[in-house]
Amino acid sequence: MKALADLPHIDAQHWRTIDVDRLVGAGVSREPPRILILHGSLRERSYSRFVAQEAGRLLRAMGAEVRHYSAQALPLPDAEDDTHPKVQELRELATWCEGMVWVSPERHGSLTAVMKAQIDWLPLSMGGIRPTQGKTLALMQVSGGSQSFNAVNQMRVLGRWMRMLTIPNQSSVPKAFNEFDEAGRMRLSPLYLRIVDVCEELMKFTWMNRERADYLTSRYSERVESAHEVSRRVNQRSI
Repeated sequence: MKALADLPHIDAQHWRTIDVDRLVGAGVSREPPRILILHGSLRERSYSRFVAQEAGRLLRAMGAEVRHYSAQALPLPDAEDDTHPKVQELRELATWCEGMVWVSPERHGSLTAVMKAQIDWLPLSMGGIRPTQGKTLALMQVSGGSQSFNAVNQMRVLGRWMRMLTIPNQSSVPKAFNEFDEAGRMRLSPLYLRIVDVCEELMKFTWMNRERADYLTSRYSERVESAHEVSRRVNQRSI
């Protein structure tokens, strides 16, 4: 299969193409799902970037359009204003995508500052548009020691805060220095297979969510507030 040419660890016998018709209804666009991948390290040999790249290869093979963002030269939140080119790039990609993958190293029991800075530059609302609300999210982490889930658990809280639909599955790669060859490709192991599972689940949830996100995230309290705001504006005595 051509889609698997760059995935040497995938057994074609057990690979399943995403059955879009079982996930979305008639009339819904079949354009490739748009996925943005963020990683939380600037190191030259970055294991979070290697995981992000493996996820990108898998998602493309599953039919997604994938874009990666590098936080190199991204300023700290509030160190610059939001007209900075790297901030604008990040926000444009967040608006473009339908789903995201966040991959962070675990450092001092938490996600990295590089990862958090990217999330902090994404506003809840931007020009009347909420760039993350209702979009799908998959979470992965790498660590230098034994397996831990601190970073993915904290990113799950952040995903909820950003009003994203965070999928149940997640990946944690312990002792990441043992899991990649010199070229940065991940070795075949149960840890790799878990990343395949996460990508497959993200694709399915993203397809199911397509053209339903606005309805799923419609809130009574916000509809009431909006109605009151409209009434106040229409009935004001002077302009």
